[in-house]
Amino acid sequence: MPFTIATWNINSVRLRADLVTRLMREETPDILCLQECKSPVDKIPADIFAALGYTHMVARGEKGYNGVAILSKLPMTEAGAEDFAGLGHARHIAGRLENGVTIHNFYVPAGGDVPDREVNVKFGQKLDYLADMRDRFHAETSEKSILVGDLNIAPREDDVWSHKQLLKVVSHTPEEVERLGEVMDAGGWCDVTRRDIPEGQLYSWWSYRARDWEAADRGRRLDHVWASADIAGAAHSSRILRTARGWEKPSDHAPVFASFDL
Repeated sequence: MPFTIATWNINSVRLRADLVTRLMREETPDILCLQECKSPVDKIPADIFAALGYTHMVARGEKGYNGVAILSKLPMTEAGAEDFAGLGHARHIAGRLENGVTIHNFYVPAGGDVPDREVNVKFGQKLDYLADMRDRFHAETSEKSILVGDLNIAPREDDVWSHKQLLKVVSHTPEEVERLGEVMDAGGWCDVTRRDIPEGQLYSWWSYRARDWEAADRGRRLDHVWASADIAGAAHSSRILRTARGWEKPSDHAPVFASFDL
């Protein structure tokens, strides 16, 4: 069964519902995973998305904060949601397709501004969240699974605009990169995006602070698509829709796509 999956930190699904529907109309992914929905589940405009064929939704929400949702044209049932690090946040949801593939949608904590858990509680929460993810995947073998989301870490040197200048900036510190690598190793995950696009600078996020984000191009690849080892070979056609960052009243993230033949 061929299908295309997209992941996008939308930064308020209600505020940017028109951007979601634009993506659905123009790019037609079969499955769209959203993060930072900032909405209770019952306030997500699911009827608008269903009218475009996305009739299946699994989600976890909070008012004005966090929130994850999977919108699908393909039949899907909920496959659980976990509260990693015991934060009480809506940061994970899983759905299962009829072919047995499980899709995990994550919104990993950003981690605040200072990469020191002794002075920054948020950074400690981020490290703990990643440790819980690692331990979960150690305990449960990942098979027929896809993991997507805003993982809030740019792991490779060419996943940021300046490796040297960002080594002490949250999202690219060696400690975070090491912890993310542990999560990947624990589940035997394959970074599908970088397998398909192995060379060159690649970003999915550009700060709102830049007056001209495109000219400055100081981006980071914070959004990811991974696949378990048994289905990674079925993945192809990865891309990042950079142009979406330039849409009117955009999210600061761009959607990341991958196609699978399963």
